[in-house]
Amino acid sequence: MNGGFERDEPLTPSSRLFSQPGTTQVINCLVACKNPVDIDAVKTVITNSILMKHPRFVSVMIRDARGRERWRRVAHVNVDDHIVVHRRRLSDDPAVSDEDCVNDFLADLAVSSPLASDKPLWEFHLLMAHNCAVLRLHHSLGDGVSLMSMFLSCCRRADDPDQPPLIDGLGTSSDYRRRGKRSWSIMRFFKVLWYTTVYVLKFVLRILWLKDKRTALSGGAGVELWPRKLASATFILEDIKTVKRAVPDATINDVLFGIISCGMSRYLEMRSSRALQEGLSITGVAMVNLRPQAGLQEMTKLMNGESGSRWGNKFGIILLPINYHKGVKDPLQFVKRAKAMIDKKKLSLEALCSYKLGDLVMSSLGAKIASSLSYRIVCNTTFTISNVIGPREQVTIAGNPIDNLRVTSTSLPHAITMHMVSYAGKIDMQILVAKDIIPDPKVLAGCFEQTLQGMKEAAKIYHRN
Repeated sequence: MNGGFERDEPLTPSSRLFSQPGTTQVINCLVACKNPVDIDAVKTVITNSILMKHPRFVSVMIRDARGRERWRRVAHVNVDDHIVVHRRRLSDDPAVSDEDCVNDFLADLAVSSPLASDKPLWEFHLLMAHNCAVLRLHHSLGDGVSLMSMFLSCCRRADDPDQPPLIDGLGTSSDYRRRGKRSWSIMRFFKVLWYTTVYVLKFVLRILWLKDKRTALSGGAGVELWPRKLASATFILEDIKTVKRAVPDATINDVLFGIISCGMSRYLEMRSSRALQEGLSITGVAMVNLRPQAGLQEMTKLMNGESGSRWGNKFGIILLPINYHKGVKDPLQFVKRAKAMIDKKKLSLEALCSYKLGDLVMSSLGAKIASSLSYRIVCNTTFTISNVIGPREQVTIAGNPIDNLRVTSTSLPHAITMHMVSYAGKIDMQILVAKDIIPDPKVLAGCFEQTLQGMKEAAKIYHRN
């Protein structure tokens, strides 16, 4: 026992991975409010929230005599120690927009500001001149589903301030798992076996030596330390649904990945100094929620582990390839290709196998080896992508309506990472880049937004015909 408190609790394998020097990750969540931020109201909400009762948020991370990480409860959490107030505007240049000011601030946090280890691993930055708050959380505390569910437990509906946001268990991440619940057959069994074997083999080869060819988007070892830029792309959810209806059985995830495929192809054409090879392939790393119930969860279910769901990092990794095609006149072709590829991924057990493989390596070879192998996967691919569902209706925090929610993270060896969050009828994508490799992330964001508009127009023609 430890001073009358509960016994120190060991970190899960996934949380241990995110605490290693080469793979440590901090999630930066931007909450842009409609009205000025009330510091006292924010403190009151935090003090009275479930956050202050959650074991992970009232514990520090320590290392025992064998070097293994453990959670140790603290006697008291002082909320003031976790709130950083920035009263002045982030830029002295009035020509710099509020969005650019905040994005530059987040880009700097991605490479230069680890969380202090002498207190629980979370903090709020209040940007008073910009009506924003930045919630910083160490990834060892939980994954996107866990942390978004926690955040929403502190919010209330804008149209009914006495009620919490609706959480119905549905989300963009459910697209990946939905087809896995269809009835089984002999043919389906052999497809699952075949695709799992192929994709797991490719995953292992990525760890060992297989690497993307160099392009204008490529990063590599050490790039996580390079200065960053951040740009935002915004998609209207109804536009995405219009495109989805034009491609039979497509999902929102299929459309989003089609947008990324087409947008990146456009950007590569603009930035490449020589002609691109037809079929050139670059690979992304994507996270997949492995909980039985996809999408957001009620906090009580996550805390109690009901229905197999639990708090923490419960996700696997899949590899998503993008192939360059020259002169494609119909942008819906990118959605159709994305759907065909993702459908095969859905039939495989790649995400589950990657999760189990990580646990096996962590338990048998140790955290340093597991971290090194994870680092190699990132170095051998080109980009990271994540997608987290947010509330469907507008919500408030401390009585202040939230205009948008955006998420980014600590830098990786990738030169580009893309994190998407849906909220109140739109999807915001934060595009974090190494600025010495991709100096113009706003151009890339424009490629994505223009791609959706082109797909929307093509979809309208399809519907008329």
